[in-house]
Amino acid sequence: MGNPGVRRVHAALVVAGHRVARKRVWRLMRAAGLRGRHPKAFRRTTIHGSSPAGAPDLIGRDFTVGGGAGRRGCGNITYVKTWAGWAYLATVIDLHDRSVVGWAIADHMRTGLVTDALDMALARRKPEPGVIFHSDRGTQYQCHSLKKLVSICG
Repeated sequence: MGNPGVRRVHAALVVAGHRVARKRVWRLMRAAGLRGRHPKAFRRTTIHGSSPAGAPDLIGRDFTVGGGAGRRGCGNITYVKTWAGWAYLATVIDLHDRSVVGWAIADHMRTGLVTDALDMALARRKPEPGVIFHSDRGTQYQCHSLKKLVSICG
């Protein structure tokens, strides 16, 4: 149960058959110096490189796409807490139909995670030159191997 707060302690007592008010649980926990666990504050995960490139925003924050599939895509990395630690998921989404066309999951947030997701997207969609790929300005999206991959496909 970890460090339960007043609501969880109260609920457990009610399930166990004890009639007690939530405010009484709060007072008793405060008197005993017990506190619930609070989530940690927001942690910044997009870290710019030592010399971030000033890439233009070709999409202009307009994520609606006309003209068919495979013209614009976007990518991001998200993280999921698992029993074994953090798992990082990189996705490539086709903005035309909002489908995930490439993805990769790993226990690290290195460039290989992003390039694996892009490789899958390229293999599945086989886009024509001129595709626009939008991402945040994290270091994984600004590396030399990714720039080489993007220049090959467009």
